[in-house]
Amino acid sequence: MEILDGDLQTYLDNHCEPEPEALQTINRETYLKVLKPNMLSGHYQGRVLSMLSKMMQPKRILEIGTFTGYATICLAEGLTEDGLIHTIEVNRELEEMLKTHFSLTNVEKKIRLHFGAAEQVIASLDEKSFDIVFIDADKKNNLLYFELILNKVRSGGLIIIDNVLWKGKVYGNENDADTVNIRKLNDQIAADTRVEKLILPVRDGLLLIQKK
Repeated sequence: MEILDGDLQTYLDNHCEPEPEALQTINRETYLKVLKPNMLSGHYQGRVLSMLSKMMQPKRILEIGTFTGYATICLAEGLTEDGLIHTIEVNRELEEMLKTHFSLTNVEKKIRLHFGAAEQVIASLDEKSFDIVFIDADKKNNLLYFELILNKVRSGGLIIIDNVLWKGKVYGNENDADTVNIRKLNDQIAADTRVEKLILPVRDGLLLIQKK
């Protein structure tokens, strides 16, 4: 899902922090064993998420859409000593792989893995305030997830939504259902006065939203 020129992306990859060994392993395992491995955040986007988390020094993070745990680990790298990341995955068949992947890291004890429909899990969480929320699940529900979690994000907290450039389709003439939904999301958040926002052209587009 890269939207940048391949040579430029390679240059960017070569001029950021190296990919940790555990994440290299998870990357390989994902491409060997999982359908749609391109859903993985990957090296460069992973380092972006890690740096944002380290800058925020969050105590609580919520991730909607765990997949094989790559982004989960990147976000967890910035947690405070007593911090936690709650991550939600709908596909329970990934449970064994996820536990193995998390065990490769030094942030395993900071990860709380939940299975089920995101809206139901969000409603069941006892957490009152999140510093960071990362939304990277079923794209048709992005607006729903944004509205569900906005009141749970502290003032100054960060919401990150992935795949908002949708292979460049959102600024083209495409009108399939997914493109229309993502275009609507981008337009509504651009007009939302409760937040400040910008899109980074990283991988398939990261929408950064800071709650006022």
